[in-house]
Amino acid sequence: MDRRAEFKRWKAQSLSKADFSRKGCVDEDVVELVQLLNDREQFFTTSSCAGRIILLEQDMDSFEVQKQNCCWLLVSHKPCVKDDVVVALKKANGDAILKFEPFVLHVQCRQLQDAQILHSVAIDSGFRNSGITVGKRGKTMLAVRSTHGLEVPLSHKGKLMVTEEYIDFLLKIANHKMEENKKRIERFYNCLQLALEKETITTNSHPKEKNNSYKKKSNPGKAHDKCITEENDKVLENDVDDDPGISVTIFPEEY
Repeated sequence: MDRRAEFKRWKAQSLSKADFSRKGCVDEDVVELVQLLNDREQFFTTSSCAGRIILLEQDMDSFEVQKQNCCWLLVSHKPCVKDDVVVALKKANGDAILKFEPFVLHVQCRQLQDAQILHSVAIDSGFRNSGITVGKRGKTMLAVRSTHGLEVPLSHKGKLMVTEEYIDFLLKIANHKMEENKKRIERFYNCLQLALEKETITTNSHPKEKNNSYKKKSNPGKAHDKCITEENDKVLENDVDDDPGISVTIFPEEY
């Protein structure tokens, strides 16, 4: 089967499936971003989360946080207050962990060049732990992600191990991370719009040079120059916890 036709089939199958996430729909803060990508013939999203603050209760005999085998005491895609967590903690009999999970997005791309454009936009927008995965069957996936998360244990065997004052302190940090996370999503959306517009112009003007478009966009000072303001650039320089890089993994044959 022709590669374009096969990708079109994959996209139709993926977008026709029911949403089996806990929420059952795309998060409000990324609806426009997901729509922008799915409206383009060379992309489709497979999963996303706008970022959230969660309180999990795990098995008392487990030393690792595993969301599949634990109880969700609190889930919020908006800033939280201390009372929200304190009330939820009263339902915990095991070990409760407070977490902030930043925005994550998985996009299947028609070809590597398309994924490279998105990867460049993600890095420029502050999602410096993003990466590309290439499967043996030709599936090219881009994961947009960062590392500015938070994970803190609060109780053990149902007993609160910290003060309410400390919980309030943690939530201020988590809420600040939520605000920064939202700014990065907005930055990513704006940069993506410009990048796709440039790609469309380049493809229509010089169709034979399409494969070189990513290299041209990667030149310092030229890539998404309207997206990265002086203020944003300082913010990105201070993101010492985000490790920039690109990963390429080969899936098993059956993938």
